[in-house]
Order: sequence, then structure tokens, then C-alpha cells
Amino acid sequence: MAPAREAPPPAKKYFWGDSPEPDEYYASLGLRHAEAYFQSPCGRLFTHSFHPLSASHDGDVKGVVFMTHGYGSDSSWMFQTIAINYAKWGYAVFCADLLGHGRSEGVHGYLGDMEAVARAALSFFLSVRRSDAHAALPAFLFGESMGGAATMLVYLRSPPDAGWTGIILSAPLLVIPDDMYPSRVRLFLYGLLFGLADTWAVLPDKKMVGKSIRDPEKLKVIASNPRLYRGPPRVGTMRELARVTAMLRESFGEVTAPFLAVHGTDDGVTSPEGSKMLYERAASEDKSLILYDGMYHSLIQGESDENRHRVLADMRAWIDERVRRYAGSGAAAEAPAA
Repeated sequence: MAPAREAPPPAKKYFWGDSPEPDEYYASLGLRHAEAYFQSPCGRLFTHSFHPLSASHDGDVKGVVFMTHGYGSDSSWMFQTIAINYAKWGYAVFCADLLGHGRSEGVHGYLGDMEAVARAALSFFLSVRRSDAHAALPAFLFGESMGGAATMLVYLRSPPDAGWTGIILSAPLLVIPDDMYPSRVRLFLYGLLFGLADTWAVLPDKKMVGKSIRDPEKLKVIASNPRLYRGPPRVGTMRELARVTAMLRESFGEVTAPFLAVHGTDDGVTSPEGSKMLYERAASEDKSLILYDGMYHSLIQGESDENRHRVLADMRAWIDERVRRYAGSGAAAEAPAA
């Protein structure tokens, strides 16, 4: 019999506690926030938007940032602290729970078709990107962890007129560390069942959360997320992540957009070698890589306040400079044709 799973900490209503209510909380930060569902071609997505209260309408912002969360997570808990920071800097931020995550459609924790996952997110992002309020603004893609892999896939599958000004990647999943890599024998054996085992949550649990978060108090908050996927990795998810990361590495040379990749050197979930390889192989003329000595995987949600402020300051400096450099100039690289 499998050992009993450790019960999650008592749930709070929100990641900041049981009060205040959301509208009051966001207003106290100088922000307005909205939630909605979006019907993509591949399934319904749950979405968020964040705007500075100083913006009288959607166009009164520096630019637009489209954010993608990591594996097992969603956009409604601690991940939104990243969105909140960007909105406080003067950006309109849009997030979507990936298929199989949070309140979006799909089997919980299942990513058996990353092309569909990326297509769904891209559909939402482009619906905002092409709106009258945002079409003329600088626009950035942001991805954290597995969301970094999804973001790269979104970029590579974007039409040339998407006009992404830049990409920001936080500890992107581009190389799976050896001790996190799924057993090829297990994947082969389950593959003999001709897809019947694809959604089975039976692969060994690598305890990713514990390898991601340095700050124990932040770990408690993250672990209390009521929508966090807590089961073992599903067969199709690990098979697909292994396939997609290998494919992305072969496509690094197609990346021409400006980008910033940040990674902790002690990341036990996604290898910093992936960020190094992207930096070395990408065709982008404007590319930046920052490695943080001794930091873990979750650079913003799980590190000490001192470390997270350092990472956020580097991100803010980079994006503000790209807005200054490229806004209205047409200098940002186009995405490769889908």
C-alpha cells in the first residue's frame, strides 16, 4: 500500500490570508483586478488581468505582459505576486491558468499535448494583444519554470504579426535535471498500453515543491494553495515534457526576439544549463542571462525577501529599458512563422 500523503496545511481564503477581500486588497496596492473565462479552440481557460489604478483605461500603461505559471500551480495563488509587481511598475498584465491547471479545463495536472496547451494560451494572449487598447503597445511574454517551456512554445507558434517585444523567462524548464528525468523504462512500458495510461498519476513523485522553495514560511503558503496539483506526475505529462524540452533545444536558433533569462545556480527542478544553452544558441541580438549564485528554483515566490527584491529589480530594469529602446520603433524581432 502506498504511504499516506501528507495533508496540506489549513487553507486560507487567499494567499495573503482570510482578509481583506480581493477588491480591497488590490486597491490597497494601487491596482485593479479582474477574472474571467476565455473559450480557446482547445478548452476553456480561467484568466486574470491586473492594471495600475492610475491607468484610466487599458491603453494608459507602459506595455502589456502575458504571464504563464509553472507545473501544478495556477495564476490565482502565489504566482500572482509576480503579476502584481509588474502591474505596480505600470504594466497591464494578463495571466491564464494552463489547461489541466487551476480553474481551466482539463484533467488536473495533465499536460499530454503541449501543442494544445500552448495554442490555448496563445489564443487568449492574441485576443488581448490585437485589441484596440493594446495593439500599439510593447508586448512581452513571461514564463516561469514549466511555464517557461510553454512560453517558448507560444513564441515559436506565434504568427509573424504577433509583434512580441521581448520574452522574460524565470528558471525555465528547458533541460530536465538527471534526478528529475522520468524513467525511460517506465515511459516505454506505459506506452505499450497505447495511451490508456496517459493520464495515470503513477510516476515516482520527485518532491518538486521541496526542491523549489528556500524560505520555509513561503513554502507553507505555497503548499496551502487549494488548487495545487498534489498527485504523482501523470505518465503523459512527463512523456510530453521530455519531448517538448528536447524539441525546444533544437529550436533555440529560431529565437530572434529580445529576451532575459534568469536562473538560480542551485535550482533542483530545472537545470540552469537550459538557460545557458538558450543564451548561447539564440539568434537574438539583444539577449541577457543572469545566474544567481546559490538561489533555488522559485526565484520570486520562494526566496528570501532580499533575494526576490534583487531578482525583481533586475527584471524591472530589463523590461523598462526594452520599452524605452523599442517602443514605437518597430525594432522588436518578429516571431517565426507557425
